[in-house]
Amino acid sequence: MSETTELAATATECSTQALVPADAGRVALADAVIESLELGAAGITVHDPATAEPIAAVPDRSVDEALEAVTRADAAGVEWAARSARQRAEVLHAWHALLVENTEQIAHLISREMGKTLTEARGEVKYGADFVRWYAEEAVRPAGGYRPTPDGGADLLTRRAPVGLAVLITPWNFPLAMATRKIAPALAAGCPVVVKPATATPLTTYYAVQLARRAGVPEGLIEVITTADSAAFSQAVLADPRVRKVSFTGSTPVGRTLLELAARNVLRSSMELGGNAPLLVFDDADLERAIEGTLAAKLRNGGQSCIGANRIYVQSGIAEEFTAELSRRFDEVTVGAGLGAAVQLGAMIDERAVRQMHEFTRDAVQRGAQLRTGGHGYAGPGSFFAPTVLDAVDRDSAVARQEIFGPIAAIQRFETEQQALALANDTEYGLAGYVFSQDLDRALNVADRLQTGIVGINQGVPSNAAAPFGGVKHSGLGREGGAEGLEEYQSVRFYNIARRDT
Repeated sequence: MSETTELAATATECSTQALVPADAGRVALADAVIESLELGAAGITVHDPATAEPIAAVPDRSVDEALEAVTRADAAGVEWAARSARQRAEVLHAWHALLVENTEQIAHLISREMGKTLTEARGEVKYGADFVRWYAEEAVRPAGGYRPTPDGGADLLTRRAPVGLAVLITPWNFPLAMATRKIAPALAAGCPVVVKPATATPLTTYYAVQLARRAGVPEGLIEVITTADSAAFSQAVLADPRVRKVSFTGSTPVGRTLLELAARNVLRSSMELGGNAPLLVFDDADLERAIEGTLAAKLRNGGQSCIGANRIYVQSGIAEEFTAELSRRFDEVTVGAGLGAAVQLGAMIDERAVRQMHEFTRDAVQRGAQLRTGGHGYAGPGSFFAPTVLDAVDRDSAVARQEIFGPIAAIQRFETEQQALALANDTEYGLAGYVFSQDLDRALNVADRLQTGIVGINQGVPSNAAAPFGGVKHSGLGREGGAEGLEEYQSVRFYNIARRDT
C-alpha cells in the first residue's frame, strides 16, 4: 500500500477514543427549557447532535397556516409602525434585558439542539443580545435631512419609513444570533416579521420570541413558522403582496432561488450567502497571534460558520513552524458533547456533515495533501469529527473549492504577496477574509485588495453588532448589523416643499 493510499484509508477510520459525555444536570436544564416552550402540534422532530436522540417536536405548518401568519403579522404591524421610535426602543431594551437574564437557559438550549459547546453557546447569547441592544439604540436615531434645492426654489425633506412586512429565513448554525440580527432591526424600523427558522434548530427561536412577547412585543408582530416544505413556504409567502422584504442566511443556491421569487414581487432583499474565506499568514506575522486567530477563525462553532477560515495560505518562511504548532494545538482540543465539562469542540449538526468531512479529507489526501492530524470520526452515537489539519493541499481539491463548514484546516503555501492575493481571490465567493502580518502597511494593502465584504486583521472573529456584516460576489447582497442593518428595513422618502419668492 502506498503512503498516499494509507493516509487516505486512515482518514476514513473512526477513533475509539472516548468522547466527553454530556453533564446530566446541564441536559436537565436544557430539557426544562424545552418543556416550557409553547410549541403546539408536533410535526417535525428535533434531534440532539451529540446523541442523535430526539429531544422535541415542533409544528409542521402548511402553506395556508403560513399565510394566516402573514395576516396576523400584517395586522399587528399597523399599530407597531405608528408607535414612536422611543416606544419601540423601550420594548427592545426590555427584550435585551430578558435575553441577558436568561443567558444560561438559552445557552443550554442552543447547545442541546445545535451541538456547540456551552462556552460558545454563552458567547452566542451575548452576541445575539447585542443586536437587540444595538437596534434599541439605533431606533431613536433615525436618518433624515432637510436641505434646499440647488436653485433655491424649494426645500427637500427626507425621512425614513418602515419598508413593510419582512420574511426572515434563518440558518441552524447560530440559532439565536441569526434570528436577533434580523428581527431586532426590523422591529426597530417599525416592521412586522414572519420568521422561518431551520428545522434542525428551531427551539431557540421559539424561546427567544417567547421572551420578546414577555418584553412587550405585541401579539402577532413576530410570527414563527416551522415547516418541512421550505420551497412551498417561500413560493407562497414571497408572492403575497403584503410582504415587502425578505432576508435570508444560507447557501448561495438557495439564495439564488429566493432572489428569483423576490423579483416577481419586487421585494427588498438581503442575502447573506456562502463563503470560502481565505486566511493569509505572512512571514512577518506574530506566530502566536496567528495561531490563536486561526484557531478562532477555524474552530469557532465547530467550523460551522459562513465566515470560518476555509483556505489557509501560509508564506513559506513561516509555514512549517505554523503548521506544526497548529497541528499540536488541534491535537489538544477536547472533543465531546457540547453540554460536557471542559469540552472545546462539540458535535457537528448531523451525520451528513460528518460524511462530508470524510469526503473532503479523502479527496485532499488522494490529491497529495499531508494529513498532519485528525481526519477521523468517532465510534458511537452522535455526529463528531476530529479537528483536522491538512498541509500542502492542492488548490483544485474539493476542500479548497467548496465551503468546508467543519473543523478542517486546509493549508496551502505561498511565496509572494501577489501570489497570495491571486489565490485568495480565486473564488466566486467574497464574504470574509483574514490577514496576519505585523507590517501595518502590508496588512491594510492586502485587506484593500481582498475581494471580500469583511476582513479580520490579526484576529479571527471580526463579527460585531455595530459593524455591517455581508459579502460581495456570490456571497450575497445587503448588510446586517451596524447602522446599515437598520436601513435594510427602511424606505427613503422625500418631500419637495415649494418656496415662495420674497
